[in-house]
Amino acid sequence: SGNYKYLRNLHINNKINSINENIVNHTANQIIKICLSYGVDVIVFENLRHKFKRAKRSFRARLHHWRKIAIYNKAYEMAHRNGIRVSTVNPNGTSKYAYDGSGEVERDNDNYSICKFVSGKVYNCDLSASYNIAARYYIRETVKPLDVNSRLLVEAKVPQCSKRSTCTLSTLINLNAELMSLAA
Repeated sequence: SGNYKYLRNLHINNKINSINENIVNHTANQIIKICLSYGVDVIVFENLRHKFKRAKRSFRARLHHWRKIAIYNKAYEMAHRNGIRVSTVNPNGTSKYAYDGSGEVERDNDNYSICKFVSGKVYNCDLSASYNIAARYYIRETVKPLDVNSRLLVEAKVPQCSKRSTCTLSTLINLNAELMSLAA
């Protein structure tokens, strides 16, 4: 009868949800454990809270579903309990641009976690993206408290920092060098 099919699907869905929940708890626990061991003040995430219409997903998509928002929420709660601030940055182009400022990266077809920079350097995409995420946070925290005249002067000398979605680690290095020359 139809009830058996419904109960079988319910059982499979419950298993999938419990596995996903286990992944969420384990990942958030590891993030907070690393942060506490290194004495971190701020955790910076990409802002992955997109407002989109939820589509019907296949069984395979549900099984391989990466619960990024649930991980963020769980890590946010745990960080708040431990006195760690949480901040988010714009996710556009963090993996797309090389951290050294050489431009867009080219992904390897065989191993998607490896990319090749325009300069010829072969690097890990996730590590390059994490450098860019951290740089965007520091650029925002450095430029935000400046008054309007100072900000315009800095943006004239380092034009990449005016558009935050293309900021990389090299932009942060140039910004810090410019701020040092302004302070002197």
